[in-house]
Amino acid sequence: MPTENRIAGVSRVLNRRQPDLRVVLEGVAIAHNASAVMRTCDAAGVLHLELISPNPALLAWNEAISTRADRWLEITTHASTAACLAALKKAGLGIVATRLSDRARPYTELDYTRPLALVFGSESLGISEEALAFADEVIQIPMVGMVRSLNLSVAVAVVLYEAFKQRAAKGLFDGRRLSEADFERLYKKWLRLDDEPAGK
Repeated sequence: MPTENRIAGVSRVLNRRQPDLRVVLEGVAIAHNASAVMRTCDAAGVLHLELISPNPALLAWNEAISTRADRWLEITTHASTAACLAALKKAGLGIVATRLSDRARPYTELDYTRPLALVFGSESLGISEEALAFADEVIQIPMVGMVRSLNLSVAVAVVLYEAFKQRAAKGLFDGRRLSEADFERLYKKWLRLDDEPAGK
């Protein structure tokens, strides 16, 4: 049975969830990285994580890394890039691709207070040309070292905490952003999760 402190904690966290800021992982093949991204999404107030993978069974979460953060996220798996990004565009989210290119601008110049889907690619190949074609904007994290890339989970954290900073400054964590129906559904679901044994 959830305690009063737990009930208050669930309400507090749900009241800060950002339903219009989504993280999309395209073709990620290393479960370690996906698990670390989940933990960062939860910490930064992201509710929705979209996984584009024809074989999601390959991404078995590492609970030691995710600290079971997947329980507090709405994770949706998509069989194709087009299916995922077309649906997000239809829902009114701007598609932002992360990629080193002449088209990209520094990630700090983006307005993250708008409804956005942030697309990150695989560890070896980055985002696909198909994903890039859907992008309304392209951003990059400036780097001055010999290695021209960051670990996927680190890149996600860098970008998400810029979004966190901007949204906090605009007061988007100060009041409930979920619909009443979504709040009630997740509130009940999260409290039920407290009764599940580890490994569920």
